[in-house]
Amino acid sequence: MNTIRALIVDDEEPGRANLRYALQDHPGWSIVAECPSVATAREALHAHAVDIIFLDIQMPRETGLALARELSTQTSPPLVIFVTAFNAHAIEAFDLHALDYLLKPFDDQRLAISLERAAAMLKQRQQASYAQAMGHYVKAEDEAKKEQPAYWQQISVRSIGRIECIQLADVLWIEAAGNYMQLHMVQRKVLHRVALSQLEKHLDPASYLRVHRSAIVRCDQFSQLEVLGDGVYQLVLANQDKVPVSERYVAEVRRRMHDGMRPA
Repeated sequence: MNTIRALIVDDEEPGRANLRYALQDHPGWSIVAECPSVATAREALHAHAVDIIFLDIQMPRETGLALARELSTQTSPPLVIFVTAFNAHAIEAFDLHALDYLLKPFDDQRLAISLERAAAMLKQRQQASYAQAMGHYVKAEDEAKKEQPAYWQQISVRSIGRIECIQLADVLWIEAAGNYMQLHMVQRKVLHRVALSQLEKHLDPASYLRVHRSAIVRCDQFSQLEVLGDGVYQLVLANQDKVPVSERYVAEVRRRMHDGMRPA
């Protein structure tokens, strides 16, 4: 594609300067404007065609989240690379929603990874998918402020150059795979680079149960609990997948199966 047009939004001049100088080493990228606030960013977006926004989260008056909320309602908005100081919750949220981010201070290698991802998504015209993922992120952040946040119904998964929204109602069970989790669906499996424990806290415990340190199963998929040996169990699902069950979860699995077999 042609030159990628970037907008930098950061209330601190050193932050804008760091990105400006770092981008000079990447041919094919140009900065159309630098903005110290969300208000001036809105003006820049009206005045310039923008492909990528480097968006600081913590800014006075309006945070970057306000602009992200607006962009997520657009059909084909610029992609956003969030820029943030270290915050464990923020990083977990970005990972879970397949959004890209740069931690301050970032190094050249991490910036290069973000630029490569962004270029690949632009090439495959994934702005609409990114907007959907960003919308899920903003909604989750808003829900987190409530006393009783809603459980998630979908998850955004990033692969090379694209983002896919997967409905959790289509996921039969979820398996830990190192730093990834694997979503098992009827006809396919999808890897997502997020730890199983990160997603678990957002799942409705009435519908999903942790049955092993490496597995969470949708309760309506329970079919049969098998005893393989002394303290060794496995759960057979409705589709005949077999999932290991830790001894500590056996009683709850049996209770859920018994409750599920009761007549309505």
